[in-house]
Amino acid sequence: MHDALTLIVVLLGSAVAAVVLFRRLGMPPILAYLLCGLAAGPFGFGGITDLEGIQHVAEFGIVFLLFTLGLEFSIPRLLTLRRVVFGAGPLQVILTGLAVFAVMRLLGFSPLTSGITGCALSLSSTAIVIRELIGRGAVNTGYGRASTGILLFQDLAAVLMLVLLPLFSQENSDNLLGMTALTLGKSLLLFVGIFVVGKWVLPRLLEETGRTRSDEVFVMTALLLALVAAWVTHWLGLSMALGAFLAGMMLGESHFRHQIEADLRPFRDLLLGLFFISVGMLVDPDLFAAKWHWIIIAAASIMLFKVVLIMVLLKTLGERTEVSLRSGLILSQCGEFGFVLVALAVSHDVMTPGKAGLLVSITVLTMSVTPALIHNSGRLTRALLRPWLSVPDDAPVSKDIQGHVILCGYGRVGQNLMRYLANFHHQAIAVDLDIVRLQEASAAGERILYGDASRKDILERAGIERARLLVVTFDNARLAERIIHTVRDINPDIRVLVRTRDETHLESLTEAGAAEVVPEVLEASLMLVAHALMMLDVPFERVLATLRKTRRERYRMLRGYYHGDSFPTADSAGNPYRLLHAVTLTGKARAIGLSIEECSLKDVEIREIKRHGQGEENPDRDTRLQEDDTLILYGPLEAVEAAEGKLLGG
Repeated sequence: MHDALTLIVVLLGSAVAAVVLFRRLGMPPILAYLLCGLAAGPFGFGGITDLEGIQHVAEFGIVFLLFTLGLEFSIPRLLTLRRVVFGAGPLQVILTGLAVFAVMRLLGFSPLTSGITGCALSLSSTAIVIRELIGRGAVNTGYGRASTGILLFQDLAAVLMLVLLPLFSQENSDNLLGMTALTLGKSLLLFVGIFVVGKWVLPRLLEETGRTRSDEVFVMTALLLALVAAWVTHWLGLSMALGAFLAGMMLGESHFRHQIEADLRPFRDLLLGLFFISVGMLVDPDLFAAKWHWIIIAAASIMLFKVVLIMVLLKTLGERTEVSLRSGLILSQCGEFGFVLVALAVSHDVMTPGKAGLLVSITVLTMSVTPALIHNSGRLTRALLRPWLSVPDDAPVSKDIQGHVILCGYGRVGQNLMRYLANFHHQAIAVDLDIVRLQEASAAGERILYGDASRKDILERAGIERARLLVVTFDNARLAERIIHTVRDINPDIRVLVRTRDETHLESLTEAGAAEVVPEVLEASLMLVAHALMMLDVPFERVLATLRKTRRERYRMLRGYYHGDSFPTADSAGNPYRLLHAVTLTGKARAIGLSIEECSLKDVEIREIKRHGQGEENPDRDTRLQEDDTLILYGPLEAVEAAEGKLLGG
């Protein structure tokens, strides 16, 4: 009991620390669990040699993974993407698996080991890819739909692999075809049975459970459903994962889906973490050190092969070259189901831990570069395709066009602005670096040039000397500042309007020469204020006057806010964020009796003094501070902390 408790504490403690660190580094938490397993396993520092008990418990992580995968598996979505799912999906899995199988056989590995390796490396990481696509709002883009379609088939293929692997691992495989047919027949019968139970029995059971209004009962019911489905398939001689997946798929169309998923997520994540830790224990660092060059070559080869294959398959199905290549880059890694297959193969004694460790190392290496690859997939796609893409004619704007507007960036904001300018009969020219967007907009008859808007020759081609207004529509303060300086050298009289996310760069952009800076977060706040006041029957004239006054004062009233626990001290460019902070002058505070001027606060502004329940905004510099005054300070975090120390203690 003592040893088991020590083991649990060590594994959980190291997992928590590793996941926090990997989150900070932007790396998948799966890699953190694998690292913990490596450290705690027989080849690491922990020296845990008896993995059987851990693996038995970890198998339930796979059960819950497949159950929640079934919950998320949407048959209507499958049919919507059927061209990619049943076209590119099976060809990608089969061709990748066959290629890996052929290479492994040439290297002298057994047919079974080669087949398992081919199956494992043919799959991509659903967890990483879908999370990244959702985080970037790219699920409904062309490459997002193509990637999702292939992943849907890969998930189906993974379930089939998990069902058939125990069959192929049996020593007596003389009647393999008959046993496979029997297994598939059992699976079909199980599907029908679970479909009937899931459609007519489970909803009523869950409704009765819901009427108890007890969270404990509902959680226990959700756990029971997943485990009973796994037990039934295990009793039939099939994979526990299959039953869990089918049960989840049947419940996925019910209105209980989201609640069940939320209730089971903690159990799934905990047990999955334990599963990936057990997989990490298979990795031998000495073996990696001896074979590191082969591991890198294998990882690079499988990723390159997948990129080319997926690009060709999607291109054959009629997808654009850019979408096909970007989808290939996104799906080039190996996935977490590869770990599942490897662990299952080791547990059935059809793969040695050494070979499994090599396979895990290759998979980990491909997964570790995936977040950065997805983040830069658009830029990499444009760079690779630029020599072959036809860029629409970007001849200089006719000299007959006078007083037009130049839009730097033609994303969603730029396109919306172009439409309104057209409605008011103002001519506009857009400048953008996205070749796909350039082709689409040019085909629609839009005036758009390809190039970097901070370059002098590009702006001259857009007719900057004759333009009346230039608008920076993207949120990149450093690039916007370079554009302003370039514009001022060519046409000092043109007005420049800049979009930013918040007020962080407002002063620097204004000093550079921007006529107006529009912080979108503050404008959104201002619109909420306006709507709220009008819904409270404040006269429209007063609301409009408030908006004008706020903008005229450069959003002074809206700038700064009380930060939370995760408030960053600086933005990505290293510029300090500004915040609001309240300081109350207690009886021993040094500043009592002094004027604001005499306090000599550096880089900090006193926005308001609250005294006896009343507030005085923007107090005079001669105002003397009293005991129990509450001062609202505004400025960078370090300056505010220094000012607080000076006010209270000197």
